[in-house]
Amino acid sequence: MEKLRTPDERFNGLPDYPFEPNYATVGDDLRLHYVDEGAKSARPVLMMHGEPSWSFLYRHMIPPVAEAGFRVIAPDLIGFGKSDKPTETSDYSYSSHVEWMLEWFDSLDLSGVVLFCQDWGGLIGLRLVAARPDRFAAVIAGNTMLPIGEGTPPDAFLAWQQFSQTVPEFPTGMILQGASVRDLTAEEVAGYDAPYPDESFKAGARIFPALVPTAPDHDGVADNRDAWKVLSAWDKPFVTCFSDQDPVTKGGDKIFQARVPGTKGQPHRTIKDGGHFLQEDQPGELAELIIEVAKTL
Repeated sequence: MEKLRTPDERFNGLPDYPFEPNYATVGDDLRLHYVDEGAKSARPVLMMHGEPSWSFLYRHMIPPVAEAGFRVIAPDLIGFGKSDKPTETSDYSYSSHVEWMLEWFDSLDLSGVVLFCQDWGGLIGLRLVAARPDRFAAVIAGNTMLPIGEGTPPDAFLAWQQFSQTVPEFPTGMILQGASVRDLTAEEVAGYDAPYPDESFKAGARIFPALVPTAPDHDGVADNRDAWKVLSAWDKPFVTCFSDQDPVTKGGDKIFQARVPGTKGQPHRTIKDGGHFLQEDQPGELAELIIEVAKTL
């Protein structure tokens, strides 16, 4: 497997991202980057990003949660951020990403974890919960899903999938802007472009929409069905915080609330004035929700 590593200088001067890098090795000698802030002995809060973002997405949420007394861990998926980037789209699969992240998660030997997940952060993060339920104390899910290849995806997702596979140049920063309500600054847009010096670095970012298991024979369907069996018996806190302006995951919160016992009596909320990347639009509200949930454990 050929891989690329983004030069460190591409990340110099990122706005509101002063965090020291941490690295682990997973799979076939792939370097995985993660942010690790707060006391190592504190309850872990795992923030998992989706596509095509990276841990930069959580730059406004990490400090307040760490300052509230928690250990905040935010990884970059393989192919994203400061993590290594295999160069071929065929190097990426749903199953391989779960395996890589599970290997990394196990290496940290965490317990009592609060998961915050969005987009692919949920498709992968919820699989970690299902694989290691005893390691997690609570889940907070926003604008995400755990598909099992049934039904017809929303038109907004199909349009996004088609765009991602055909656009000549994959405009990472502008994609983040287009799926956020507020206007990102030029520096913030550049922060999302930073991991990708050219198109050869974007194989993972480009292929991810095509990896969503939308048909019964897709990779991940059987494992997601098994994961739903675990989640359907999950009685620990499970909180939804979907935004009001995301056509891709609209209604997904009701699916979780109907199927996961741990959603009963929880402080679910709709994040107003939030797009798909609600972390960009309402980071303060999300940080407060994480702290609220974590302090009850």
